[in-house]
Amino acid sequence: MASPQRAAAAPTAPTAARLAVLGSPISHSQSPALHRAAYGVLGLDWSYDAIEVSEGSLTGFIDGLGTEWRGLSLTMPLKTEAAALISDLDSLAQHTGAVNTVLLRNGATGRTLSGFNTDVPGLVRALAEGGVREARRVVLLGAGATASSALISAAEIGAESVDILVRSPRKAAPLVELGRSRGLVVTVSQLPNAEAGNDSTPGRPITTIPALDSPASLMISTLPGGSLLGDVFSADFRRDTVLFDVSYSPWPSALALAWQRADGTVLNGLSMLLHQALIQVRIFVNGDPFEPVEREHEVLAAMRGALTV
Repeated sequence: MASPQRAAAAPTAPTAARLAVLGSPISHSQSPALHRAAYGVLGLDWSYDAIEVSEGSLTGFIDGLGTEWRGLSLTMPLKTEAAALISDLDSLAQHTGAVNTVLLRNGATGRTLSGFNTDVPGLVRALAEGGVREARRVVLLGAGATASSALISAAEIGAESVDILVRSPRKAAPLVELGRSRGLVVTVSQLPNAEAGNDSTPGRPITTIPALDSPASLMISTLPGGSLLGDVFSADFRRDTVLFDVSYSPWPSALALAWQRADGTVLNGLSMLLHQALIQVRIFVNGDPFEPVEREHEVLAAMRGALTV
């Protein structure tokens, strides 16, 4: 299972600290509930909030933080921006070009930033929890920052080939290079424009996409929850291919509903959110993604209980 590269142990975690999840939009985020539940079990007097930060504003936001800040969780559209900003990156952040976790350390010489990608191990753990521990052929929807994490996750569970479906194939070029660097056979196909009416003709799937000629072991969607693509995939494909939908708000997503109509198996992205957040808690508390926190089973149970669908 993939895990971020081991980081040097951090000084003892502060007794009081500020943390937040940043992104835009951010009001729907369940990260505050997850992290607050974890720190409650650990007896830490830490605050964790959701703060709207738009693309291009991350540097200014970090520059304005006081010494009470311990860490940041990042979501759209900041993951790629953070990777370019931070020089101390774990191996997964380096390979994917996506940072979703920032650890802030304050020392005699000033502040240092360390960036991590916990999406990869979070997704691998979520898939295993859903019964998917191996997948030879994977279909990947989308080419954004989360798609690179999904691609590495596919390699980690034994994928031999990945079919990437995107609306703009040129945006998938970095994913092709990344996948081939991990020994994957990668193909790219163009998705039809759902707004042109492809979902208005139920039962008439687009059959010109090679990836849709036969079911795959797994399909991972990194597209927004409102994407209307259900009828691009035949009922047979939806029934025989497990869907992991990273999106969890709104739920069920349009894609998940299409899978349910075909009696297919759908795994909710909340499980990925949960498991990647647990690794973030390790980083914020211990400075190390590999070192479990005290009473970790209780912490995970409390975090799971804080999730709402």
